[in-house]
Amino acid sequence: MVVGSEGGKTVSVHGYVLDSACAFTKGLKKPISPECAQACAKAGSPLVILADGGTIYWPIADTTPSAGQNDKLLPFAGQRVTASGKTFARGGSTAMAAISKAAATLAAFTRATPLPTSNSFMC
Repeated sequence: MVVGSEGGKTVSVHGYVLDSACAFTKGLKKPISPECAQACAKAGSPLVILADGGTIYWPIADTTPSAGQNDKLLPFAGQRVTASGKTFARGGSTAMAAISKAAATLAAFTRATPLPTSNSFMC
């Protein structure tokens, strides 16, 4: 991983899109449900990608000024994905930036096996 703002190593990771609070406070290996991840994201919790190896990737924009990425990830909240992008590490955090403008149309985030959905959920 690259430290700081220059460079960045392009990687592809497999994991789940879930809200950051659950990723850190509940020790989850996958989201409770897609509905829970979507509800938390709509309430303002940033979505992250929890990779199979346990690394949490913070999606960031590759533009300045930067912009939040929840709108781009919301359709995938609670689902298993393969995500590709440039990674940056600093102070124990890892971020993933979109490779190109194609990421704005979710090209960098592709659906894999979705989680089962239910009508009731508890976050």
